[in-house]
Amino acid sequence: MARIAFIGLGNMGGGMAANLAKAGHDVRAFDLSADALDKAKAAGCLPADSAAAACEGVEAVVTMLPAGKHVEGVYADSIFDAVPKTAILIDCSTIDVATAKRVAEAAAAKGLTMVDAPVSGGIGAANAGTLTFMVGGSAAAFERAEAFLSDMGKAVIHAGANGSGQSVKICNNMLLGATMIATCEAMVLAQKLGLDPQKFYDIASVSSGSCWSLNTYAPMPGVGPQSPADNDYQGGFAAALMLKDLRLAMEAAGSVDAETPMGAKATALYEAFVAADVGNHDFSGIIRTLATSKT
Repeated sequence: MARIAFIGLGNMGGGMAANLAKAGHDVRAFDLSADALDKAKAAGCLPADSAAAACEGVEAVVTMLPAGKHVEGVYADSIFDAVPKTAILIDCSTIDVATAKRVAEAAAAKGLTMVDAPVSGGIGAANAGTLTFMVGGSAAAFERAEAFLSDMGKAVIHAGANGSGQSVKICNNMLLGATMIATCEAMVLAQKLGLDPQKFYDIASVSSGSCWSLNTYAPMPGVGPQSPADNDYQGGFAAALMLKDLRLAMEAAGSVDAETPMGAKATALYEAFVAADVGNHDFSGIIRTLATSKT
C-alpha cells in the first residue's frame, strides 16, 4: 500500500480519504478545519500540520478543494516544493478548465505529473466508495492515478488530455441541471393535471421521458427510489454546488462561442433558487419553486 497526502476534507473529501485509509493506504490528511481533521483521524487517517507536511515522502497527492483559486494556491504555495518528484498529483476538485490546464502546466514545469479527476456521485457515493472519476491527463499519468482512484470509486474513465476531466464534468452537470428542472416541471404539471405522481413515475420512467433525474433521483417525496426529496431536500448535491458548476459551464461556453440556451436558462433558475437562501438544500428542491409558481 502507498503513502498518500489528502488535502481538503469537506463533505466529499472526508469520505474519499476514509476510503483510501480503508483500502490500507497510509493517508496523511490536511484541512483547515479541526473538526474535519478529527473525523479523518477517526476514519484511519493521520492528520498533518500543513499541506506541505502531508506531502512529505508520499507516492500520491489527492486534493478536493472548493474552487480554482484554492487549487492553484495550495499547489503553488505548498505542494509543488514539498512533494517527491515521483509522486502523482490528482486534483478531484471541480474547477474551471483554464485553471486545471494552468496548474498541470505548472506541475510539468516542476518535473511533476498531474491529472484533473473531478467526480460524479455526491456525498453518498463519496462515503460508499462508488464515485465516478473523469480524468484528464496523459495516458501514462492516467494509469498511475487509476490505481488510487479505483479505491474511491466504481468507475475511473480517461477523458483525454489535461483539462478534459473538468470539461466532461461541467458538460455533464449542465445536462443534469437542465434535465432536473425539466423533470420537476413534468412532475408538477402531471400532478396539477390530476395524475397520481407515482403513476406518472411508473409510466414515464419506462417511456421516452426516462432519465436519471426521474428514474434514480425523483424530486417529489414518496416517488421512486429514496432520494433527498424524502428527507426534506437535505443531503445529496447542494443547489449552490449545482449553480457553481453551471456557472463554470457558462464560462466555458463563452470561451469557445458555444450556444447553450438550456444551460443558460438552468443557470438563471438556480441563481434565483440559491438567492432565496436555500443553497444548502439539494438541487432537486427547485421543484418547490415550480410547484408554487403561477407561470
